[in-house]
Amino acid sequence: MKRLNLILAIIISIVATFNNSSFGQKSSPKHLPIIDVHVHAMKVNPAFAADMCPWFLSSMPGANPNGPAPTFINTDCALPLKAARSDKEFQDSLMATMKRLNMTIIASGDAGIIRSWQKAAAPGRVIPSISISSSEEMTVVAFTDSLSKGFYKVMGEVAPQYQGMSPSDQSLDGYFAAAEKLNIPVGIHMGTGGNGSINISNPKYRASMGNPFLLEDLLARHPKLQVWVMHAGYPMMDEMLALMGANAYVYVDVAGMIWSYPLEEVNIYIKRLVQAGFGKRILYGTDLMIWPKLLETSIGVIENANYLSFDQKRDILFNNAVRFFRLDENKLK
Repeated sequence: MKRLNLILAIIISIVATFNNSSFGQKSSPKHLPIIDVHVHAMKVNPAFAADMCPWFLSSMPGANPNGPAPTFINTDCALPLKAARSDKEFQDSLMATMKRLNMTIIASGDAGIIRSWQKAAAPGRVIPSISISSSEEMTVVAFTDSLSKGFYKVMGEVAPQYQGMSPSDQSLDGYFAAAEKLNIPVGIHMGTGGNGSINISNPKYRASMGNPFLLEDLLARHPKLQVWVMHAGYPMMDEMLALMGANAYVYVDVAGMIWSYPLEEVNIYIKRLVQAGFGKRILYGTDLMIWPKLLETSIGVIENANYLSFDQKRDILFNNAVRFFRLDENKLK
């Protein structure tokens, strides 16, 4: 009887262990964490919510000034990315992807949408960023007050290039001074604006204002300012490398270019940054707007890059952003 009781006890123990372990549950391992440093919180306008082909700038034909305007969004591919048709559809899709891929995002744009995303996401997973491109949008006093209240943790996207201005223009200096004083990281648009941007909707845009060297005076005036160059200054690679070599606090993100320019060109650009020794200063970003699947598309570029080691991929997708934005990685894993 004692032996039978012992056997029964062992069986009960095994069954209990099985039921309380992963062997008895249908579960998948948690995705390694990802931080997207470049997300736009914007209202969806169904009238302009067009689908889009990734790497749509693989062909950029010229246009006749007396004919149709240049094409910016290409939909002629087998699997175009579907645009969200409403704010709710976009939020639901974004939240589901963030949860599945264990993501944290830095979002700029509509404050109401950012707050809605914060409520829907896990705590700390949506980090608000305040964007400004000219002194006409907000006074320095109002801007400083917004940062001081604590809701915004980041400054960006700063895009004076679309106003035909240098990031070192003195009219913006007070805003950067406030960010430096409050220890707020800053993201600045430096790069191309798309095929025929000036001809379509941005007549003030100047390609020359995307030269990374234009940041030098700003960085000299504010030596403790943390800056990441959005779009990695594409296509001005040599200037970008020289600037990063001279300024230890400058990082880059690969947003926008990672899903718009030819995939081979994108990989060449990222590979060159890594080969030059800056793998620890590359941040993953999408430039996400109204296409939810853009996240998987752009993450796939990094995860499938055969020229990157596992550690280099983890740096780009997570570790570098933790360091740059001074985040608690244990809360994000």
